[in-house]
Amino acid sequence: MKLSVLANLYGTKTLDETLSIMNKLGVDTVEIGAGGYPGKSHCDPAVLLTDKNEFYKFRETFNKHAVNICALACHGNAVHPDKDIAKSFDADFKNAVLLAEQLEIDTVITFSGCPGDHEGAKYPNWVTCPWPDDFLKILDWQWNEVLLPYWHDTAAFAREHGVTRIAFEMHPGFCVYNPETMLRIRSEVGDTLGANFDPSHLIWQGIDPVAAIRELSGAIYHVHAKDTKIDKYNTAKNGVLDTKHYGDELNRSWIFRAVGFGNDASYWRDMISALQLNGYDRVMSIEHEDSLMSIDEGLKKAIDFLRPLIINDPKPGTMSWA
Repeated sequence: MKLSVLANLYGTKTLDETLSIMNKLGVDTVEIGAGGYPGKSHCDPAVLLTDKNEFYKFRETFNKHAVNICALACHGNAVHPDKDIAKSFDADFKNAVLLAEQLEIDTVITFSGCPGDHEGAKYPNWVTCPWPDDFLKILDWQWNEVLLPYWHDTAAFAREHGVTRIAFEMHPGFCVYNPETMLRIRSEVGDTLGANFDPSHLIWQGIDPVAAIRELSGAIYHVHAKDTKIDKYNTAKNGVLDTKHYGDELNRSWIFRAVGFGNDASYWRDMISALQLNGYDRVMSIEHEDSLMSIDEGLKKAIDFLRPLIINDPKPGTMSWA
């Protein structure tokens, strides 16, 4: 397993400056934002696909620093009820797929998306309970009329262009937010769809990451290394559903933290071992969203924490003692 970084955390710096920082930190693999919510500060597929000189400069910048790209990140909501918003996210995703084809990268990361509650809706509607019965009718319409048709077509497009791994980040607010919904859409659409396993979005839902890894065995296509700290006092009062701003750290039920600041090394060792046992041996890509420390400090602490825990040399075919 290799250590990686989602490089859009340095979106205010040039790609050259960002990869230079990665070199100094000893990181030789990165995940690159290529549209949608991660932005295009380092990589605008619409430009790179039409300008050969820009594509050459982009590729040579990675060669200069001896850094590889493990995946393109293009998180968005391509089934948004606002047709213009949906069209923009869809175009970003498809351009990311076309660029991945040119770069010979097989993985693009995104969200499943979340539709509205009917054809004329303005905003997404994330359904989280079965009663009143209206909610189940909404859920049925979202999956059968919008979500599944879109991803059937889009997965086929990805396969045609060499992207065999669309990695859904299981994120509350979107239709795929836990292992059950991930496996449901995968069973309907096929194994082009898999999970971007980000434990930070599972922990606050009360999901045990190791149990989730076992449930998703063979369906994990990418991993984000990000932690969540549950505030037991605020949770005891208000539960884990929390709409307060992420900047209101003192009063929230949970906040995102750099790895090691939400859960200890033993917790992360168990997660990494479970990934290895269940066939995942690609990258752990650090995503810095810790609001209590700077980007530089948070990234360095995450790297220093994870580096001794990651299994770099998986077991050989036979055990020396067996």
